[in-house]
Amino acid sequence: MQCPVCDHPDTKVVDARNLRDEPVKRRRRECTECGRRFTTYERIEDLMPVVVKQDGRREVFDPVKVLAGLQKACQKRPVSADAIAAAVRRIEQRVVDSGEREFPSERIGAACVDELRALDPVAWLRFTSVYLKFDTIEQFRTALDEIDDKAAEDS
Repeated sequence: MQCPVCDHPDTKVVDARNLRDEPVKRRRRECTECGRRFTTYERIEDLMPVVVKQDGRREVFDPVKVLAGLQKACQKRPVSADAIAAAVRRIEQRVVDSGEREFPSERIGAACVDELRALDPVAWLRFTSVYLKFDTIEQFRTALDEIDDKAAEDS
């Protein structure tokens, strides 16, 4: 493992732990050159499905892209990083569990909308407005009415 600070190619593992309830191994490493410590996460790579974009392009599913989208929607909102990471894991699990070799990007977007709806209404509205390409105030009003209806159901 290469040191992210000095690019030295040799590091040693100082501590290794399995993460609870997840097939991930956390390793604490130390660079043998500069002494800097950093953490890596190791997991078994499943054969990820190919995402079929709206324009027909295909690319391998990347949970980092999902994470970036959810983080952007939750920016400056009271949503913890752990809650966002858990949502990404659920979305990734949904994609993998589908058993499909090709997965439409629309379904990933819909899964993000579902997760954000449970996390934060403002983040949900931000993501939904971009995902559904809102271009009128009426579309925002309809989405806000949906938030109000859900709040009324929950109380």
